[in-house]
Amino acid sequence: MKMKYWKKLTVAEQDARITEALSQNIDYKQKISLGVPASRLDTTVFYEQAPFLKDAPLLRTYVQNPNHIGCHTLGDSEDFFKGTQELEREVIELLAVDVLKAKPHTCDGYVAAGGTEANIQAAWIYRNYFEQEHNASYNEIALLGSEDTHYSIAKASNLLHLKWYSVSVDDNTREIIPAELDKTLEQAKAEGIKYFIVISNMATTMFGSVDNPDVYVAHLQKHNLPFKLHLDGAFGGFIYPTAHPESTVNFANPHVSSVTLDAHKMLQAPYGTGIFISRKGLINYVYTKEAQYVNGMDITLSGSRSGANAVAIWMILMTYGPHGWFEKINKLLYRTDWLCKQLDELGFSYYRYPNMNIVTTRAKHIPATIAHQFGLVPDTHDGNPNWYKIVVMDHVEVEHLDEFLNEVRA
Repeated sequence: MKMKYWKKLTVAEQDARITEALSQNIDYKQKISLGVPASRLDTTVFYEQAPFLKDAPLLRTYVQNPNHIGCHTLGDSEDFFKGTQELEREVIELLAVDVLKAKPHTCDGYVAAGGTEANIQAAWIYRNYFEQEHNASYNEIALLGSEDTHYSIAKASNLLHLKWYSVSVDDNTREIIPAELDKTLEQAKAEGIKYFIVISNMATTMFGSVDNPDVYVAHLQKHNLPFKLHLDGAFGGFIYPTAHPESTVNFANPHVSSVTLDAHKMLQAPYGTGIFISRKGLINYVYTKEAQYVNGMDITLSGSRSGANAVAIWMILMTYGPHGWFEKINKLLYRTDWLCKQLDELGFSYYRYPNMNIVTTRAKHIPATIAHQFGLVPDTHDGNPNWYKIVVMDHVEVEHLDEFLNEVRA
């Protein structure tokens, strides 16, 4: 587990780094700043002299309220917040290289508001890429993914005026059905589609299933169709690379252009903390030249965003280090293994992708009252569900799973 950037830091070391970063940001009390439409949090409401803040660097960051507008991995950025921007750059480079197997200094990215934004950011970039580089019209560009793909792609389709083609998967294995993919591509070509934006899943929301991106690649190349491929790792990005270290569902695959991660799922960062990472030379296609008053290139969907979220990710990664994170993930996988063993003994039919922490059972095994009692999530809230999912997160312990199973047995 050799890492270039990812290492464990003590609480004191983290505090020192964050304190130094905040000292490089603007201090509205010490420096006159007349042109910035920003300030620290309102001190009438948020008391900045609270004694506990000296031991809480993340809360100090929230109080100082850094704005990380723009993308800090290329070009210039707003100088007012350069200290915490550096921590965000470190986060993006660490994740690109040590988690997603990119070569050093070959990726751009930013901390987004969540996986939905990051997925839409990818679709926006590649729509503009095909428009600018291939002179494509919007009705010649389409989104492509499996039927298990997250609903954010339907949002991207609507927002970006792109058609969305969904490919059927096997009901038991959740794998893309090659014949159905071929059929979908033939249909799309007949409807005038010439370019594809592929969303390949690194753990689907309902099943935790991971698509093989090379299946898309092989069929698109067979049909001689240009494409850009994006990995949606909003759920799986912080568990799949650890559970499957030899995987090439990452930047080691030359066809992968970008990746979504969500720190507010497995990493347990505050909500509103997603991550978008792409190979260099791509994010520029959404440069908003009208943002002339912003120093540097505003090429993010969200624009202004809290620098505290980037600091939160940095702190979590540095608290665990790669070995601590490996231990945490394997603890969750042990609990998931235990659950699957009990379901096997009960004779339940269920789906679990190897070494992932989502178990999705056929709804016929679980009375609706028990599903509601234990907070199981159905595949649909409209009508009768076919599946219920259990996600073994940090708070889900074996005793909780055992209590659930005892209710089911009763």
